Amino acid sequence: MKKTRAWFSAARLRTLPLSISGILVGSAIAADEGFFEIEIFLLAIITTLGLQILSNFANDYGDFTKGTDNEERVGPMRALQSGKITQAEMLYGIIGTAAITLCFAIALIYVSFNAADFGYAVFFFLLGVASIAAAIKYTVGKSAYGYRGLGDLFVFVFFGIVGVFGSYFLYSKNLNLLVLLPAASIGMLSMAVLNLNNMRDREADAKAGKITLVVKIGLKKAKLYQGFLVRMAIFLTVFYVLYDFEKWTELLFIVAAIPLFLHLNKVSKNENPVLLDPELKVVALSTFLFAVLFGLGQFL
Repeated sequence: MKKTRAWFSAARLRTLPLSISGILVGSAIAADEGFFEIEIFLLAIITTLGLQILSNFANDYGDFTKGTDNEERVGPMRALQSGKITQAEMLYGIIGTAAITLCFAIALIYVSFNAADFGYAVFFFLLGVASIAAAIKYTVGKSAYGYRGLGDLFVFVFFGIVGVFGSYFLYSKNLNLLVLLPAASIGMLSMAVLNLNNMRDREADAKAGKITLVVKIGLKKAKLYQGFLVRMAIFLTVFYVLYDFEKWTELLFIVAAIPLFLHLNKVSKNENPVLLDPELKVVALSTFLFAVLFGLGQFL
């Protein structure tokens, strides 16, 4: 039972609602245009959850092997750090999760394209492989991009652009570039979660040689960056909705801005990194609320 709880802890269930936010937004836009298919939706959700869990396992493994997860770390104790899961067990968990996720990704591609769009199928297969590689290489290996300040860029691309625009294309096969606006919104809100995490861990990361963007620019600029990400995310989706505005219900997602702006007020005044940890849940769940209300607005 303790081992099972350790694996659930390593999977970091609180990050999962954030990971599917992009799928919800992309699916809502596709449904509004008459392209929704339940099989694509379910497979996209499962694939995305697999990628997020894979990323969490790899992050646990990479940070532990590099010595970043030590007694100076501010956040909750990781699975390997606690000793409840061994390095070998976590490595098997990473390999198994990657294999299962790839199987679901292939099923998603098959359902979406069949044999009619071979070129698109190949492209999305390569994109799936790249997503798996990105999830692992964030902290694993000598060239881990999370240790070179590139985590924000990859989060924006895979959580935002791939999550929203990619899922929309799986349904519609259309290159509607306006969809990049809400895609960027989800990407920026996901970056805000990462930035907040890196603000919390700034001192420990700097000592361990993990050069995140926060370590590079400092805490003061990181707080300003947090404000920019949240405000721009809201603005881009408002602009997207108003571009072809029909009903006020399309603006329901603005309700999610309330906890996000309250969060920014707390961050701006924060002096204790420990108190930033609960804010991670606030931003992640607010992003999920943003996606749900956006979808509801499209439906209504």
